Amino acid sequence: MLIQYKQKLFMPKITLTIAILFLFSFSAFSQKAIISGVVTDSKDKTAVHNSVVALLTPVDSILYRFTRSDKKGNFNLKNVKAGNYILMTSHSQYADYVDAIIVNDNDKNLGTIALKSKIEVLREVVVKTGSIRIKGDTTSYRASDFKVDANANVEELLKKLPGIQVDRNGVIKAMGETVQKVLVDGEEFFGDDPGMAVKNLRADAVKEVQVFNKKSEQAEFTGIDDGKTQKTINLKLKEDKKKGYFGKIDGANQPFTDADSRYNTNLMVSSFKGKRKLSAFLLNGNTGQDGLSWEDSEKFGARDGNISMNMDDDGNVSYEWVGGSNDGEPYVNTQNGFIKNTNAGIQYTNKWNEKQNLNVSPKFNQQIYTNNNSRISQTQVGDTFLNEESSTETNVNRRNFKLNAVYDVKLDSVNSIKFSAKTNFYQTQSDEFTNRKTTGEADVLKNKQQRTFITDSDKSALSAGLLFKHKFAKARRTFSFSSSWSLLNTNSNNILKSSNESYINGNFDSKVDVNQNKIGDRANQNFTASVSYSEPIAKQLALQFSYQITYDKGKNNYFTYDYSEDTAKYDELVTSLSNQFEQAVVTQRPNVRLSYNAKKINYSIGSGFGFTTFDLQDLSMNKEYKRNYTNFFPSANFSYKYKSNSNLRFDYQGSTRQPSLEQLQPLRNNQDFFNQTLGNPDLKQSFTNRININQNSYNMLTETQIYQGLSFSTTANQIIYNSTIDPETAKTISKPINSNGNFSANFYFGYGLKIKKIDLYADFRPNINYNKSVISINDKMGDTKNLNTGFSVYLSKYKQKKYDISLSNRFSYNRSSTTQNSEVKSFNTNELNLNLGVFLGEKWKLSTDYNLSTRQKTIDFQDNLTNQLWNARLQRTFKKDEFTAYIMVRDILNQNIGIQRNVYQNTISQEQNDRLKRYAMIGFTWNFKNGGETAKK
Repeated sequence: MLIQYKQKLFMPKITLTIAILFLFSFSAFSQKAIISGVVTDSKDKTAVHNSVVALLTPVDSILYRFTRSDKKGNFNLKNVKAGNYILMTSHSQYADYVDAIIVNDNDKNLGTIALKSKIEVLREVVVKTGSIRIKGDTTSYRASDFKVDANANVEELLKKLPGIQVDRNGVIKAMGETVQKVLVDGEEFFGDDPGMAVKNLRADAVKEVQVFNKKSEQAEFTGIDDGKTQKTINLKLKEDKKKGYFGKIDGANQPFTDADSRYNTNLMVSSFKGKRKLSAFLLNGNTGQDGLSWEDSEKFGARDGNISMNMDDDGNVSYEWVGGSNDGEPYVNTQNGFIKNTNAGIQYTNKWNEKQNLNVSPKFNQQIYTNNNSRISQTQVGDTFLNEESSTETNVNRRNFKLNAVYDVKLDSVNSIKFSAKTNFYQTQSDEFTNRKTTGEADVLKNKQQRTFITDSDKSALSAGLLFKHKFAKARRTFSFSSSWSLLNTNSNNILKSSNESYINGNFDSKVDVNQNKIGDRANQNFTASVSYSEPIAKQLALQFSYQITYDKGKNNYFTYDYSEDTAKYDELVTSLSNQFEQAVVTQRPNVRLSYNAKKINYSIGSGFGFTTFDLQDLSMNKEYKRNYTNFFPSANFSYKYKSNSNLRFDYQGSTRQPSLEQLQPLRNNQDFFNQTLGNPDLKQSFTNRININQNSYNMLTETQIYQGLSFSTTANQIIYNSTIDPETAKTISKPINSNGNFSANFYFGYGLKIKKIDLYADFRPNINYNKSVISINDKMGDTKNLNTGFSVYLSKYKQKKYDISLSNRFSYNRSSTTQNSEVKSFNTNELNLNLGVFLGEKWKLSTDYNLSTRQKTIDFQDNLTNQLWNARLQRTFKKDEFTAYIMVRDILNQNIGIQRNVYQNTISQEQNDRLKRYAMIGFTWNFKNGGETAKK
């Protein structure tokens, strides 16, 4: 097949000329094969004169033979030995042509080679081979050329593609950048979760894998690059897979057990009819394989309750969970504990007349989670040390229903309108039982606590958006209007029962029993409207003008009632623990941006002003806080595509962050009697300056990639918590305050290459991270400094139907210090991972993975922390790989221990959680497809 591109991928012109002269002097004439052909212009079919035609050896890309085309475009390469070669042409006015050819002892006529002019390809790289094609910033892989196991999913396919890595946690990286979106035929697949497509779609349904930087919707519309991109993978399905249906059913169960056996049941099916696509999935099990991670829980609404407003450099308002919640919902990390999980969803997409597009995706999730946690910690307060021991039993039942819908209509050739809507209903019931004691030096008892906290929480998130776009007759002159509305509601009804004992010099002093009903009613409503206009002022220059207004209103009503022995009800209001608080924020944001867009260089410089009005009302205390801010939001980005598939990028932005409603509300949270929090209505907004520099270079023919990045950020008025700690009673009151002097710096480097002589892929990744954060203890300011350096190595090799092996190792050095403690704490960690698959004949395969994790002992922890995880699976396929039977064993060595050690500010801690240990499962998979296709085959 053809390979056409405009820049040289193998060597500069000078190097090529020297190599040609050298080989010309030492040409051998022992072979008789002649390679001939004619070079023409692809457009007008005229002969291309004086084009270099060269043969290179595919292993090391060294020049073997060369010649030039004559006035009629003809060329002849004589005395060519039999073997495999890369044929390449080079001409100053045409894009290069590359093709893989096989030469035997007979003469070979390649026929006509049609070259495209550089003007015609608009300076874009176009590479076409049997497996890989590059055009501009898009790299495409022909899926069928990368062999995977029968019935493998897309994730296994991605692991085979050069330049793409998938780590053991399922994170996908392409050319050194983390993939944020995975599309199927250009459409979102069950929302924006990359794992849904790569883990559940079959690899044999994919025709092509495309990797590219997806521009923002506004940039795609205006044609003006705003510097906002997301690394994206698009899975193009085979045409025959878009007719009828395909899917899989997988079930596995633990044998020879009684009631508490391990099981998984997974169903995935997709149906196609014309432009209509319908997919559905059901995942059910108790091994944690499909449990929600902490990042996933954000998508399902777990963080909706406690929101901080953030305005970025483009005036967009977003909301972020910032920690702490009067709901008191337990933190669920599905790597720990035991979880029963049910995930189900349906996706429907359809297009009518190429003008109307509908995408609807409802999803349901339920988690039943249990865990036992034990924790020991030591906190330094001045010259005093406080030691804490605790054990917590957690039981959680969470349910979530989520619906996304998008309706996009092209009204005519210049106008379009897009409607979007999202709903998220989230319900949690949980109970948490804690026993804890705190001692001082010489194990002198400070306090003891027994606590039960029962949660019943309902959350709902509703949002709707409208986007109207209009293109004028003049190119790049556009107008758009957008508006959005969102509502976050949280209702909680919680019970707190605790027995809290205080001691002085180890002797009992006092006891406080708490039995309270805590009722919370919180809501946050946002409305945003904006207009944008772009005007080209030159061929490569454009101005963008925009104006945005945002209205944000929130309320937080929280009431605490004591239990009354007389009425046997919770009917005695505790005014010190109750409060009604409202917040209204109005922001107006004009913005102007100058953009320059060329084939190699793109940049934009812009700035906006934010005029923000705060109106905070403490209804319980009858106090009002009004503030007005004028903010300056500078931003700049620059990108330079210095050669094919290589780029350098610089970004700078300034942004504000508003304190959350809960941080502002002067309400004491006594959920933990000895560790309470208090809001601060005098908090100021913070401002962050952030700089990112990234470079990425990838050579597809040599399968070599180099990537590096440097980032630096500093925040003024960053919100931290001042901890007032009484060393006698070990009681802590934390209050948010503003601080200065916080910054972080990060650097990473990566180099990946294919060692062709042994067909081995290798990747090397050093990194350095440093951050300084301000801390405040007993109103005394200090800081904590953390340094983390690491070096990772990744090796992989596979041979079709023989073996598949990958080995990775990450070494890390950690160093931390704090002004609260003169002692510097440092330790090393190392993580080794081995994945091996061996084929035993045509139908059998044995797979195993091994992880060795080690953590060096420290002054505080006198033992090295080491554990090994070893899993194995044996499978056999039947009936042309339609069926698969397997047996698997998890944690063969029974060492899956959930121990974690942490150093944070003036506290060191170690905690242990329940983990799912050794078990075995027997399973069966049926990969099915419509009978019509099977019959045709």
